[in-house]
Amino acid sequence: MNKSLEMLKANWNVVAEKAKVRRAMLSILAVLFIVQIYFVRELLAAELLFGMGFAVLFAIGMIFYLVGTLGERGLDWAETGVRVVATSTRRGYASLEEITRKTIRDPRSQSAQ
Repeated sequence: MNKSLEMLKANWNVVAEKAKVRRAMLSILAVLFIVQIYFVRELLAAELLFGMGFAVLFAIGMIFYLVGTLGERGLDWAETGVRVVATSTRRGYASLEEITRKTIRDPRSQSAQ
């Protein structure tokens, strides 16, 4: 009986050691799993922050692009307007010169004779 009790203790020690190894391995795997979940969450948070940063930079770039485009179109429209004003001013000045060259008095008037 003593021999079987010692065998049972030896077997129990082997099983207990295996259980400790299994428990340690499961604990390590659980810690690694939790760390992986944590890092995934951190990576997702970092990706969202970088995405928001790039969205802000994109919006600022689009604003600069739109202001530049509107400035160029505004200059084109201003050039067209200046050309229209210049031609109408030339015509007005020419007609003013023509009016001033004409004599106001009639050639048959008393002062003209």
